[in-house]
Amino acid sequence: MGALGVLLIGVAIVIGGVLALRLHAFVALILAALVVAVLTPSGAYLRQSLVDLAQAHDFQITEVTADSHSVQLSVPREAVVEAGSQLSVLRFGNDPWTYEVVGQLDITGEPQLATSDERRSVVARLVDSQVTPQLTDRVVFASEIRAATKAAHTISAPEQVAVGFGNTAKGIGILIAFASIVGKCLLESGAADRVVRSALKLTGERGAPAAFVGSGFLLGIPVFFDTVFYLLLPLGKALRLRTGKNYLLYILTIVAGATMAHSLVPPTPGPLLVAGELHVGIGLMMFVGGIVGLGAVVAGYFYALVLNRRFELPLRDVVALPRATIETPERELPPLWLALAPILLPLILIGGAEILSALSKSANGFTLPPVIISGLDFIGDKNVALLIAAVVAAGTLVWKRRTTRRELAKSIQEALMSAGIIILITSAGGAFGKTMQQTGVATLIGQLPVHATPAVLGLAFLITAAVRTAQGSATVAMITAVGILAPLAASGELAFHPVWLAVAIGCGSKPISWMNDSGFWVITQMSGMTEGEGLKYVSTMMIVMGLVGLALTIAGAMLFPMQ
Repeated sequence: MGALGVLLIGVAIVIGGVLALRLHAFVALILAALVVAVLTPSGAYLRQSLVDLAQAHDFQITEVTADSHSVQLSVPREAVVEAGSQLSVLRFGNDPWTYEVVGQLDITGEPQLATSDERRSVVARLVDSQVTPQLTDRVVFASEIRAATKAAHTISAPEQVAVGFGNTAKGIGILIAFASIVGKCLLESGAADRVVRSALKLTGERGAPAAFVGSGFLLGIPVFFDTVFYLLLPLGKALRLRTGKNYLLYILTIVAGATMAHSLVPPTPGPLLVAGELHVGIGLMMFVGGIVGLGAVVAGYFYALVLNRRFELPLRDVVALPRATIETPERELPPLWLALAPILLPLILIGGAEILSALSKSANGFTLPPVIISGLDFIGDKNVALLIAAVVAAGTLVWKRRTTRRELAKSIQEALMSAGIIILITSAGGAFGKTMQQTGVATLIGQLPVHATPAVLGLAFLITAAVRTAQGSATVAMITAVGILAPLAASGELAFHPVWLAVAIGCGSKPISWMNDSGFWVITQMSGMTEGEGLKYVSTMMIVMGLVGLALTIAGAMLFPMQ
């Protein structure tokens, strides 16, 4: 069985397990990861391990002498390459399960500065070579090949899955836990309510749809989609009772804002995992995902306006209208600046630290004292930034609701219980993605005629959309897609920064929301829509936003490749 067969079996287990067998997503993903790991031969595992090593080292062959006896390498400044070091030259062909050692290198001198201040030049003597090395060949330490070979023949399939699960949990577990605490405290303290009411005051009743879009997008960053929908729906119903019209517009604008943030802006689990797998900085993912998401939301807003002019959605469940949110007195809510603090602090701390770090490292940048750089690195760390946001959100809850220590502990416990399920699913997805990478799927994708930017991003969109449509979950679709596409990004052959690939995957998780999507039922049942109305209004708007998001992503990648 080839790599393509293993790939298809893995995807079929995830989709079939969730959709046909009604398995929990965690069980389906772990089962798929185990099956893929069992079916992937040790040679494929070894090849992918060496590909990962070569990409991590980033040793590049820049020149081979005419007599083929010496090779010039370009290595990162921080690389430890000393005289006497022995390297191996690897050639990875079109077969995703094999590789070839085409030569050995002995370092003959200490590294010298290259033209770039980030890299150094190294001269090595070529020994034991049957062919002339090529500039596209990869280089790793000879000792690493021996260690990787031993590991490939001794590691079991369950161990492979456990390693992938653990590495993913290490990267996203703390973030999701703190994000869940932030969301819970925002709701219970009235901070989320304050954000929405302030937006409505700013826009007025006529501008309520725009306020719903903006509030939904902002709250969708730290709070899960269904929770945001529950929060804003009573306001939409209340406005419908007051105005006697525009109920469809209110519902669609609430959905438009919250759903795009859910798939494009960390720390929600989907974009958080995708950014981690593609080695994209959280700050950059927040910035680019936010811009593309807002563009897609604007398209959804205007599409909702068009639908609202042509169709009317009746308010069918007036008796069941929740009033608690509307009746909370203004004086009991936190001030707006404090309500926004847990949402904006991570954006400012993470993004600000990354920007200042990049400026200080640039050729014409400024120099900061080491103690300040260390401090910025600490508070700008994604885990620390979310911890600070969680502390502020919890403090707000204690202050405004006079919450006792026992009540606060209960709220945090409930938030962590909810986060635990998300961490399990996301980490299982990471394990599945890692085993998928070991099948050599990147080589298969690399052989497709999709090297142009629109083709690559379109492929990412279509893969994610196909999985989303088949099994319903946007997060699982993103997890599955990044497992297939991450090696392509790591190969260094993209003509654009991997953040654009991450955003294309996020946009692809929007189409198509239908009856196998839990969010579809949340929207239809809570708003009083029939299933047919949900397909007619919500599903089509999701398609529009996803396609517009893809178009913006392609345009951004072509205009600002950031390579």
